[in-house]
Amino acid sequence: MNFVEHVAKERALAPAGVPVPRGILCKTPEAAAEAFEKLGPCMVKAQAPTGKRGKAGGIKPAFSAKEAHDLAAAILGMTIDGHLVGSVLLEERAGIAREFYAVVLNDAKSKSPLVLFSTEGGMDIEEAAATRPDALKHWSVDLAQGFGVAEARAMTEGLDLSGADDQIAQILAALYQISSALDAELIEINPLALLTDGRVVALDCKLTLDDSAAFRQGDLSAAAAPETMSVLEQDGYDSGLKFIQLDGNVGVLANGAGLTMTTMDVISHFGGRPANFLEIGGEAYTKSETALRLVLANPGVKSLVVNFCGAFARTDVMAEGVVAAWRKLKPSVPVFFSIHGTGEDDAVRIVREGLGIEPFDFMEDAVKAAVGAAQ
Repeated sequence: MNFVEHVAKERALAPAGVPVPRGILCKTPEAAAEAFEKLGPCMVKAQAPTGKRGKAGGIKPAFSAKEAHDLAAAILGMTIDGHLVGSVLLEERAGIAREFYAVVLNDAKSKSPLVLFSTEGGMDIEEAAATRPDALKHWSVDLAQGFGVAEARAMTEGLDLSGADDQIAQILAALYQISSALDAELIEINPLALLTDGRVVALDCKLTLDDSAAFRQGDLSAAAAPETMSVLEQDGYDSGLKFIQLDGNVGVLANGAGLTMTTMDVISHFGGRPANFLEIGGEAYTKSETALRLVLANPGVKSLVVNFCGAFARTDVMAEGVVAAWRKLKPSVPVFFSIHGTGEDDAVRIVREGLGIEPFDFMEDAVKAAVGAAQ
């Protein structure tokens, strides 16, 4: 779940005591002009759940009500990184003395939350890390110990923070608490600004929550930005399937997200291009016909790999569903099967007798054949 800036600030940062500028959300140019009268000189900011809005022309300064009106009119309706801008945030302008960067994210390498802080804010963190690695600090959080003000002070020790050490330590500790409480995959402030009046304020915020935690986040999850989906992806969502359409030519059907991604990696390894992510593990195996229809509806698909590996799930049951769907839909693309695990003997027999196709002994061979057929 991704959130636009104003939701992240109002629902996550402000309640935790992280200072944010005064702002007013507007959905029309007229509302923006009225907001300017209350805020004075301000920034007009496109509300889209993506970065680099400024580079796309979605963040502009306004110095009059007319300018706020005209900028809002220009920004509303823009498409930024595939997201249609339906609102703008007018936010009071701030006198910036320095810009910092702060983020808490899930780190696969350490298998723990990771806190990052840099004295080089307002730019891509990758660029900052490359040009000033000494300005970037990181802290892998011990889940048993947590991360508080003391850890934040230790993390930033030795950095020149222009006297804002206490405020920054408090904000870093608050970010970790927010991340933990909201099941966040990422919460990022860039820039975290030291103002000329001495205050440290979050001028922007990016927030991403774990989709699986939606039931625990109630009203906040309901405020998530809608995902940008293709027609096929929307069809998959409406059918209860996680389908991601790609620009490749080898379709993929596998049981389990891990096996699906592995299959996609092997396709790429052998010089092919996967056309989709779609797994039919769990109860999704009952939707074999819908799943097959989705994959084959992608006009780029020239061949299909069906890769089943059963442990608790029975490959014979999944094969039965796919074979029945194949015979009903009668697709013309070549299909290549790899089947292993619980019920594999029966599954191989079902495919052989139902479709006249012999499954491959090894997944690599099935993938190679599919890549070759798609070329």
